[in-house]
Amino acid sequence: MDITVAIDCMGGDHGPHVTVPSAVDYLRQDAEANIILVGIPDAIEAELHAVNARLGPRIRLHPASEVVGMDESPALALRGKKDSSMRVSINLVKTGEAQACISAGNTGALLATSRFVLKTIPGVDRPALAVILPTVSGHTYILDLGANVDCTAEHLFQFGIMGASLVASVENKSSPSVGLLNVGEEEIKGNEIVKQAAELLRNSGLNFYGNVEGNDIYKGTTDVVVCDGFVGNITLKTSEGLAQMLATYLREEFKRNLLTKLAGVIAMPVINSFKRRVDHRRYNGASLLGLRGIVIKSHGSADKYAFGFAIKRAADEVRGGMLRRISERVAELSQHSPEK
Repeated sequence: MDITVAIDCMGGDHGPHVTVPSAVDYLRQDAEANIILVGIPDAIEAELHAVNARLGPRIRLHPASEVVGMDESPALALRGKKDSSMRVSINLVKTGEAQACISAGNTGALLATSRFVLKTIPGVDRPALAVILPTVSGHTYILDLGANVDCTAEHLFQFGIMGASLVASVENKSSPSVGLLNVGEEEIKGNEIVKQAAELLRNSGLNFYGNVEGNDIYKGTTDVVVCDGFVGNITLKTSEGLAQMLATYLREEFKRNLLTKLAGVIAMPVINSFKRRVDHRRYNGASLLGLRGIVIKSHGSADKYAFGFAIKRAADEVRGGMLRRISERVAELSQHSPEK
């Protein structure tokens, strides 16, 4: 099947210097993909020239005259920059010219603009950000990562539906397991909202594992971990900080003296293998679930290698029919939710 992805080339810390070469490289890997480069034409064409690439049937340019700054107010970006590369990319999804869009730009502006332009799927109250995290047994999906800091039990229930639908579409798992992040595994643990959400999930027909604790995330206990955006964002940032601390400790210890430097040289193959397994760039690309279109948020500091994984994530979601799966699943299970 042909897949068309719109890329906000001006977003992120590096803009077209990363997004354009990454798009060109991705087209060599995926014969079904087509890409629309959205942004300031001169900047995009300069980067195409730098990598000896040119526009053609599979890669075309769509001009946009404005850029949303990384520290710009989401409200101001939404109201005042209707021809930004971010807004135009999202518009291309709405009109059907593209099936998905990707931006490494301002997260708040992307969330606000995507929700305003695309609207939510019927039965979904709020979109949620889902990311992949590595585990000892592979990887797991966790949501929400910050789009919704205050959630009701119904919202968490909907996150479970959307997360399971995402995994089913991109991992080809017929019945992905869903866990609810809590302070303990017992049913009596947690606040009232979490207890109510657990009851909804338990009676939903989803493959609900039950409550999971923080250490279960990296054990890979479930395919999907559900939490509100406040807890999820802290979990993610804490994990990133821990990884950075461990990497710093390793470098310091291997540089301590001549003997440890020699040990470092001997251990280099193991260290490199370890780095590949936990390389955060391979997990780049957060999915904004619950909208009537596929939107992927790349990390703002992503390099060419990392941005390529965000493009792949968008293409995989289109290929797996994620939107259809979420819509059908929400309609099927909404009867289990309480009256609003």
